[in-house]
Amino acid sequence: MNNRITVNPNIMYGKPCIRGMRVPVVRIVGGLAGAMSHQEVIEAYDVTEEDILACLEFAAELIEAKGARFLSKRMP
Repeated sequence: MNNRITVNPNIMYGKPCIRGMRVPVVRIVGGLAGAMSHQEVIEAYDVTEEDILACLEFAAELIEAKGARFLSKRMP
């Protein structure tokens, strides 16, 4: 895990967040998936381009680590 993403059970119910902020990774990735541009995400959540890239890296690593098992349970 990169050092921009932290997990603390006392912050945002333990959801992975951008370091020093109460901005969950899922909010950033979800915004991008919902067609927000990087600039729109930066303005909406007061994050940096590096924060966005860290969130995407975190999501990719999570999919790599757990995705195959998760998908195999959902696929017929």
